[in-house]
Amino acid sequence: MPKRVNAMYFSATGTTEKVVTEIASEIAGTASGCGEVRLIDFTHPDRRKEAVSFSGEDIVIFGVPVIAGRVPNVLLKYLRSINAGGAVAAAVVVYGNRNYDDALAELTDILEADGFRVAAGAAFIGEHSFSKVLAKGRPDEKDIAAAADFARSLFRKIASGERIATPAVKGERPYRSYYMPRDREGNPVDIRKVTPKTSSSCTGCGICAEACPMGSIDLGDTSVLKGICIKCCACVKKCPVQAKSFDDEKYLNHKNELEAEFSARREPEMFI
Repeated sequence: MPKRVNAMYFSATGTTEKVVTEIASEIAGTASGCGEVRLIDFTHPDRRKEAVSFSGEDIVIFGVPVIAGRVPNVLLKYLRSINAGGAVAAAVVVYGNRNYDDALAELTDILEADGFRVAAGAAFIGEHSFSKVLAKGRPDEKDIAAAADFARSLFRKIASGERIATPAVKGERPYRSYYMPRDREGNPVDIRKVTPKTSSSCTGCGICAEACPMGSIDLGDTSVLKGICIKCCACVKKCPVQAKSFDDEKYLNHKNELEAEFSARREPEMFI
């Protein structure tokens, strides 16, 4: 039985962090001798410059958000640099109630390629980055209870002493193209270059710059974007005066369609 439990995650708005840390804490509380959970938060760009390695003594609960149905492509180089050292891992993706498409299959494959023994996979739901109403407040108490159940099932599998086998998770291989919204005529709509605007209510506090996982918001002038925007909306959701917003028509139409079409509650899916 591995002796150290790790929660490793990218979580711009905190939803992935909440799920992953719950799973890791439940395992650490169940397993004797594991001690406190080691937190490895690679959301901030500086943290993705640090080398990370594990050993066969580690269990790693590894979480990323779903962007366009896949693992965020801006993370791929970093994810492939991790030295697993034969550690046991659980692959966890968190999505905004539309679909996780091939993200879980992709993350599972990445972790295996890194040298992890992937014992389980799960897809949980978090409040959609674009919206304050789609999957509002999730993960909620029911989701956290499901995460705890997942952790206990994962622990039993690891503690059984049997060879760790990677479960068959939902997703297609080869992976489908990144999800792209369409207009009413069915034509693809590309919102990759859409960026947030800053209103005159901005106080220059710098919270948005600190929250941006790409390090793209200028701390000296937070209306200036000096890098890419992945539409995580951390700057929008964390601004204390609501000075950040998107006004692009195609983006707003897509947001409204998501809220209308995918309002029905989806539940976590787990594979062990």
